[in-house]
Amino acid sequence: MTYVYRPPAAPVSLDPKPTSASATSLSRIMTLHDTNLHGNVHGGVILHLVDELGGAVAARHSGGRAVTASMDEFQFLVPVHVGDLVMASAQVNWAGRTSLEVGVRVTAERWDEAGQEPRHVASAYLVYVALDESGQPRQVPPVVPETPVERRRMQEAEIRRAARLARREEILRLRAAKDDL
Repeated sequence: MTYVYRPPAAPVSLDPKPTSASATSLSRIMTLHDTNLHGNVHGGVILHLVDELGGAVAARHSGGRAVTASMDEFQFLVPVHVGDLVMASAQVNWAGRTSLEVGVRVTAERWDEAGQEPRHVASAYLVYVALDESGQPRQVPPVVPETPVERRRMQEAEIRRAARLARREEILRLRAAKDDL
């Protein structure tokens, strides 16, 4: 067993934070190591990038460790190829008591052709749960939307949350039914 020393966590402020406080982006050039047998970049490479960035935003907003709880529908709109500069940007759309939704947008453009319009590759909405040192859910600060677009994103996140909870409740209800023998 490997033990990693982690100093005691400082108390996390639960003061509301603006969306911009934790918004982050990253870029990466896709190489041959990222491709599948068809010459396209593996979807898993893009998904890893999305989850990595989303996790960083969740940790920045929550002030500590946050783990992926779910990812809403993810569709690839265009393929990504070797030599593409993939750029992802993310921000917190909504925060509840212990969880938060992060929206991630992925674009791509050729690394060696300046001045072109980036192609929209995909968008995703991920839910993260903040954890304390013992691995239990902990409270997160509320998010404060700063613009009309951010207020709309917060409202849309609340709709997605309600749909996730209703779906989960219905699935659990069906599993608990006595005729499911």
